Amino acid sequence: MSASANAAVQVGPADIAGRFVTARLQATATPDYPGAVPETMDQAYAIQEAAIALYPDQIVGWKVGGVPPALQPKLGVHRVSGPVFAGNVWTAADGETVDLPVIEGGFAAVEAEFIARIAEGVDTTRTEWTIDEAREAVDAVFVGIELAGSSLPIINDLGSAVVASDFGNNGGMIVGPELTDWRDRLDVVEVETVINGESVGVGGSPSLAGGALESVRFLLEHCARRGRPLAAGTMVLTGAVTGVHRAYAGDVAVCAFKGAAELKCRLVTAEPRG
Repeated sequence: MSASANAAVQVGPADIAGRFVTARLQATATPDYPGAVPETMDQAYAIQEAAIALYPDQIVGWKVGGVPPALQPKLGVHRVSGPVFAGNVWTAADGETVDLPVIEGGFAAVEAEFIARIAEGVDTTRTEWTIDEAREAVDAVFVGIELAGSSLPIINDLGSAVVASDFGNNGGMIVGPELTDWRDRLDVVEVETVINGESVGVGGSPSLAGGALESVRFLLEHCARRGRPLAAGTMVLTGAVTGVHRAYAGDVAVCAFKGAAELKCRLVTAEPRG
């Protein structure tokens, strides 16, 4: 084994987590994975848990993303999740533009998403949920944008376990207006994402395998099994309905939820956090 390979093996979950957290707080890129690449989701979430313990902020939500079909048999899951912290949440009215900070040299993408809010009275001891039960665990749905973000520019190229290990490749979210009558409209609202004036994707809740509520069902089970059951008011980014659209500082994106609202964001270079 080479010296460099041996060094990667010696870097444990806490070390990898610390390097990722430091990079985020200092707004600096991580050109390569800072240790041995996790091969399983258990390894990935061990790193994520260590990073959560180090990150100086409160979790107010979770992002859920899809695992590519080719990786699902190996990893044993169809969704991946990561925390959303209070300092990375922005609210926006219909048509309002929000500045989103991205790490120069890292990864950033704009994703149009529906955001589900967990209702009061959800049974925190349950580890198995149906879609219908998950629907009843939601008290509101909002239109929104996920800022996918990481210090690691090749994060998506390395697979879903790596994505999970760095906060699920989440850099924050914009919470837009509430989707009225969401139980009837969630699966019929058409969404389009435009970046720098060019349409880059069209879709909706049915674009996600199982739909947006499958993400809620997955997360209810997943977080309960991790000892992090979803509390009332938790916001759930349910998945990229028009795709994952790489973007860079200076880009301007519009996510139009037809008949509901239009959200706008401008990517700006992130500054170090004190």
